[in-house]
Amino acid sequence: MLQDIYQPNPEFAKTATIKSMDEYYALTKKATDDYEGFWGDYAKEKIDWFKPFDTVLDESNAPFVAWFKGGKLNVSHQCIDRHLDTRKNKAAIIFEGDRGDVQTITYLDLYKNVNKFANLLKEDFGVKKGDRVVIYMPMIPEAAYAMLACARIGAIHSIVFGGFSSEALKDRIEDAEAKVVITADGAFRKTKPYMLKPVVDAAITEGSPVEKVLVVERNNEEVTWLAGRDYSYNELIKNKSTHCEAEVMDSEDPLFLLYTSGSTGKPKGVQHNSAGYILWAQMTMEWVFDVKENDTYWCTADVGWITGHTYIVYGPLAMGATTMMFEGVITYPDAGRPWAMVENHRINQFYTAPTAIRVLHKMGEDEPAKYDLSSLKVLGTVGEPIDPTAWKWYYEEVGNSKCAIVDTYWQTETGGHIVSPLPGATPIKAGCATLPLPGIIAEVLDPATGEIAEVGETGYMCITRPWPSQIRAVWGDEDRYIKSYFADVKKDGKAVYFTGDGAKYDEDGYITITGRTDDVINVSGHRMGTAEVEAAIKKHSNVAAVAVVGKPHELKGEGIFAYIVLKSVPMEHKDDIADELETMKEINKIIKIEIGNIALCDDMVFVPDLPKTRSGKIMRRILRAIAKGEKITQDTSTLEDPSIVGIIEDLCKAK
Repeated sequence: MLQDIYQPNPEFAKTATIKSMDEYYALTKKATDDYEGFWGDYAKEKIDWFKPFDTVLDESNAPFVAWFKGGKLNVSHQCIDRHLDTRKNKAAIIFEGDRGDVQTITYLDLYKNVNKFANLLKEDFGVKKGDRVVIYMPMIPEAAYAMLACARIGAIHSIVFGGFSSEALKDRIEDAEAKVVITADGAFRKTKPYMLKPVVDAAITEGSPVEKVLVVERNNEEVTWLAGRDYSYNELIKNKSTHCEAEVMDSEDPLFLLYTSGSTGKPKGVQHNSAGYILWAQMTMEWVFDVKENDTYWCTADVGWITGHTYIVYGPLAMGATTMMFEGVITYPDAGRPWAMVENHRINQFYTAPTAIRVLHKMGEDEPAKYDLSSLKVLGTVGEPIDPTAWKWYYEEVGNSKCAIVDTYWQTETGGHIVSPLPGATPIKAGCATLPLPGIIAEVLDPATGEIAEVGETGYMCITRPWPSQIRAVWGDEDRYIKSYFADVKKDGKAVYFTGDGAKYDEDGYITITGRTDDVINVSGHRMGTAEVEAAIKKHSNVAAVAVVGKPHELKGEGIFAYIVLKSVPMEHKDDIADELETMKEINKIIKIEIGNIALCDDMVFVPDLPKTRSGKIMRRILRAIAKGEKITQDTSTLEDPSIVGIIEDLCKAK
């Protein structure tokens, strides 16, 4: 089907980092012709090395690859110290709190704050190179200081999203064997204080590896202090030196872990290493957002997700940009909040999720017209495909039909964008991720043959050569790393990285992402493993079996739909279920405790059984089709009880 094509703004293209498709194709050709030379040249140009690297790429132990071996650097130095001669008085971070309080942190301020934080961790907590530090923080400047302080002393940080429950936090602390947790008493949401410290207290149980907890006093709520374990950041930081020598790190030394849901119940500790990650974070900031020296850039994500790591902290600061941090809810006090911030701070690049765009559109369709948004140059989307209706409103009403929309496709595991328009070069189609970025050999493959998929045919989205910012390991589990990413697709007999997403080419070679092919649900741009949600639901005493699938959701993109078999009630008819609503509430309460609000089920239906093959495998494709109201086209003859499909369909229709 032919789509409207939106050409780059010619005035913008004149000064863009990549100005035309000719430049794009020249870069992709350079990468194809001399892959190691392409990446080696950029690494020499972009990174302030303490010692140059000897080897660009080592694939001798693939899929465990190594980039820029022999090189020495420090990511905190790359993000701060190297800018001080020319940018020390430039705003590095502009923070706006939920209540409207604004703080501007220059690069010199950032240097001092990060060094003091690093000295605190070393001197008071004994944190050293290789130690793991869990950060469970709100969106306040101290979260960025904590990340960069860990990087400065060589500690490996693992940020846990502040909306996760104590159980989810506990699992991540224990898997990483973290000796320190950095948190806050709480923060503000819709001008009201909320608490984080009690969640940490509940997560640290007997036998926990945690020795010390550092608490930033943000909202000054009363919290419990455990002597010998809990310490006030506000007190300890006062007398710390503003100088801390940056630890000399190898290119492949780990920078951080970030836990992501998978198709098994246990979250995966995605490991990113130093040089390759920071190189690509910086390059994509320059290419995809085209941030210039005097620009102010705003990504609305939380640092608890990879988007916040790469495109709020590390990427912008590595290139010396001014990055916004926002504590609050972008629809509070009304849907004009983000546009007021764009006007007040003269934002030039605005990066958010399709879920947020749909909510802003629904709550305040006419709000953008009330504000001066003329500073905007690039609009971005992240986390999930954006539907054409939301895209059109974003383009016309927010961008005044002059801003490019960079519909970025990437993952926690890729470290940065892999498929995206370039705002000064790429003709854009609404809802289409367009083309792989130069240096990223991304291809849609037929999973059966490993050949390039035909136009219009859905295949597997793969990356067929290693790239610098790719995941290096699943923490503590080599087998899971291989099984999760390199076991499903081969090209020319060689295992290649499979993203877990389906995709297809159009007649112009553009790539559209079609969604997950595994048992992962994309809720508001955040991946939730079905097994993790199912494990929580099974903790209800009356649940015998459960299967969770994704269902299209007007605002979230995908919502969570649960098919539940109860133990004690005959399930031939829905009317037999006593206190159905109460049971649903109880189940969601358990999910909230085990995982957090983000995993709450939008829909539940109680069924007599699940569609299973004779070997016991649940046919999720059938359940997904029923949840979407689609006609069942799958072969049901292999099911243990084919009649169950019709029963489930009737129960869903009756809801």
